Amino acid sequence: MADVEAPLSDTARDAVKIVICGGFGVGKTTFVRAVSEIDPLTTEAVMTEKGVGVDDVAGVEGKSVTTVAFDFGRISVTERIVTYLFGAPGQDRFRFLWDNLFLGAWGAVVLVDTRRLADSFPVIDHLERKGLPFVVAHNRFDDSPDHTLDAIRGALDLADGIPLVACDARSHTSGKDVLVALLDHLHTLSAAQEAAS
Repeated sequence: MADVEAPLSDTARDAVKIVICGGFGVGKTTFVRAVSEIDPLTTEAVMTEKGVGVDDVAGVEGKSVTTVAFDFGRISVTERIVTYLFGAPGQDRFRFLWDNLFLGAWGAVVLVDTRRLADSFPVIDHLERKGLPFVVAHNRFDDSPDHTLDAIRGALDLADGIPLVACDARSHTSGKDVLVALLDHLHTLSAAQEAAS
């Protein structure tokens, strides 16, 4: 559980911005809530009849709220490094916010749901066009089709160099493991770039 009183360490010197993104209803807000060491800022609003015919709720019919701007959380990686998490909205009608949310980000986590895998394509395409490093995390729901990570990689047409991990967005430990996978990926890319130059 997040602690609203968790102060930022006086020794914190380096900030890392990471965006949590993916399709509608994939668990982005849940992920930010689970890993944040502070009570996260969320911009969830009740879904109304104005979204009928606009938002595709197939597979997530029980969803009653949605993020309308972004979610924000924080996690200290070390005493010196602090990570700021921005959860992006997933619906098509909020895509205009993506560029601003990705501005200054070191990388992204793309959450995917195998019940609605095609919802991941727009954000993966966007990240690839921007050249922003990312990892893909399969958020397993109780009623998700059971697919291997290799099958998911194939369905998403992910390059071999892009990490794909399983996760439970409700779990603090699982969420931290996903963030560590992203930081490891960023370190690998940085080391390869350094070696090339």
